[in-house]
Amino acid sequence: MKAGGKLLQQLRHQRYLKRLGQQLDQADKIPLGELRQQCSQARHVLRPLTRFLRLSEERLADPLTRDQKIPAPVGTDWTWRPKQWRTQMAEKGFAGLASETQIGEDATVFHDCSERELIVKQVRNRNAGDGARFGLRFDVFHFAGSFLSLAVDLPPEAVAGLKKRHLFRLDTSISVERDIDLYARLNIKHGPNTEKLVSKISTDGAGSSAEFDLAYTQLNEQRVEKIWMDFIFENPAHNQIELHDVTFSRRPRSEI
Repeated sequence: MKAGGKLLQQLRHQRYLKRLGQQLDQADKIPLGELRQQCSQARHVLRPLTRFLRLSEERLADPLTRDQKIPAPVGTDWTWRPKQWRTQMAEKGFAGLASETQIGEDATVFHDCSERELIVKQVRNRNAGDGARFGLRFDVFHFAGSFLSLAVDLPPEAVAGLKKRHLFRLDTSISVERDIDLYARLNIKHGPNTEKLVSKISTDGAGSSAEFDLAYTQLNEQRVEKIWMDFIFENPAHNQIELHDVTFSRRPRSEI
């Protein structure tokens, strides 16, 4: 933009701010009909401004080095990071969760604790080494139940063309306040049966990965309907568990 254009834009902006200030000063004196009209106009301006501020704050708050790339071995034919770790959710916090509470579009919390002393919140990742913009934090207080898990539904692309020669890979970065055992279980529903593959996950805050080899299953390739991953937290009481990043990938095993 040329210097003259910038100056004109600044003058218009100053006049707009002056007019807005006058409206604020007179808000308690304006006739109700006129006030109602001005409120409607203000809402039309506020919506795009609020969206602009939210998107701008997301970008400005991110470490400059973050590119949100998904780690994937050579030969990978599918990668995915769930939306909860990519974009800001409309509802960022959930307190006193009942079992089967949905967290965003494709994640669900399951538990059998009647007290519901549990908070799940989307938080912004601040470390430059974090691959995702956001994470999910579990604040668990008194927990008298026998299980707590987070189920993440994988999209249809994970099912398309799936063969027994595929390897599924999970990459995570998870930290805990108090050391616990955490397991990842890959579930593949095919017809009336469900294949289940389990791996223990590191919770030291550093990135870790687990691979699930479908060659060790009885998978019926023609009847695969759905795939999901369960994160199972053992003895989670009085703990803060933060899933900084979760990504999935799939690759066919090399033929010999």
